[in-house]
Amino acid sequence: MPENLLEPLSEIENYFKTDGHLVYGEAITQLEHALQCAHLAEQAGASDALIVAALFHDVGHMLHRDAATALANDDKHEILGAKFLSRWFAPDVTQPVAFHVSAKRYLCAREAQYKNSLSVISQHTLRLQGGVMTAEQADEFSATAYAMDGVSLRRWDDLAKVKNLSTPPWEHFIQITYRCAALKKCESN
Repeated sequence: MPENLLEPLSEIENYFKTDGHLVYGEAITQLEHALQCAHLAEQAGASDALIVAALFHDVGHMLHRDAATALANDDKHEILGAKFLSRWFAPDVTQPVAFHVSAKRYLCAREAQYKNSLSVISQHTLRLQGGVMTAEQADEFSATAYAMDGVSLRRWDDLAKVKNLSTPPWEHFIQITYRCAALKKCESN
C-alpha cells in the first residue's frame, strides 16, 4: 500500500488501538462491536464501502475521549464520525455512517416491532436523538441518497453486540479499508 495512503489511515487505526478496548455500553468493546458490524456487512454481501462504513460507524464516539459520557448524551457521533472519515473516504462510506442514527429513528417509524427489539441503551439514546420519526420525516429520509445503506448499517449495528463472537481480525477489514481510501484518492486526483 502506498505510504501516502497508510499514514492518514493510521490515525483511524490509532483510535481503535487506544480506545477500542473501551466498553461499548453493551457487553462488548468498541473494537469487538466494529469487527462484528463489519463481519455482518461482509456476510450480507455488502459493498466494500458499506463494510468500511460498518467498521468505522462509531468512530465519532472515540473522538470523544469520554465514551461513557457520550452515551449518556446525544453526542452527534454519527456526524462527527462522518466528517472525520470524509478526509479519506467518499460519500458511499461516510453517508451511511452519518445516517445510521437517523435510520434507527426511521425504522421505529416504519416497523412497529423494531423499537421493542432495541437494547435498553439504544432505547435511551433514541429519546436523546429525537425519538421516532414522523411519517413525513420517514418519507423524506427514505428518499435521501444512501439512506437505505444507513438502514442496513443500523440493522448490523443492532445485531453486533454479541459477547465473545468470533470474527475475522482487524487486518482482514483494514485491507478493504485501504481499497476504499485508494478509490477516493484516485477520484480526487
